[in-house]
Amino acid sequence: MLKAEIRKQAIKDRLTISDIEYESLNNGLLNQFITLDFSAVKTLHIFLPIEEKKEPNTFLLIEWLAEKHPQIKIIVPKADFETALMTNHEYLGIDDLQRNIYNILEPQKASIHNGEIDMVLIPLLAFDKQGYRVGYGKGFYDRFLENINAQKIGLSLWPAIEKIDDVNKHDIRLDLCITSTEIIKF
Repeated sequence: MLKAEIRKQAIKDRLTISDIEYESLNNGLLNQFITLDFSAVKTLHIFLPIEEKKEPNTFLLIEWLAEKHPQIKIIVPKADFETALMTNHEYLGIDDLQRNIYNILEPQKASIHNGEIDMVLIPLLAFDKQGYRVGYGKGFYDRFLENINAQKIGLSLWPAIEKIDDVNKHDIRLDLCITSTEIIKF
C-alpha cells in the first residue's frame, strides 16, 4: 500500500476505537515500554500526544520515567510549521505546555536542548515489517532523525502492516517499534 492510503485508513481506524479500548492499548504500550533497557539513556526525546487524534498517550510513559528513572532528561519537541523543523526543549511538566494553532501541546518556557539524545520515541500512524513508518506526511521526524545517532523507537497502537510500497531515501528506519503486545526489533 502507498503512504497516502495507509495514512487515511490509520486515521479512520484510530477515530473509531472506543475510550476503553484506547486506554487498554495505552496500558499495553506502557507495559512493553517499561521492559526496555534504560541503563545507557541520559536524554530521551518523546512526542506529546494529540488527544483528539487518539495518539499514544505518552504522558503515561513520561510519568513512569519520572518515577523510575528521574535521572533521565526528558526532551519534547516544538514544531516550526514554516520550516518543517523541530526544536527540542527540556520537559518542565504539564504546566509549561500550551496548545499551538494545530492543537499540539508544546513547551513555552523550557530551554532549548542542543545536546546529545540517546533515545527518541517517534509518533506514527502505521509501520511495516521492515521498520519504516507512516506519519502525517510533513517529514518533521525524518529531518530530525537524519542528524542524530540515537535509538529510534516507534510507538504504535496497531501491529505492523506487511509493506509500505513508496518508501524513499528520506525515510528513516526505526530500530524498534513498541505495540501494546510486543516490541519488534528491526
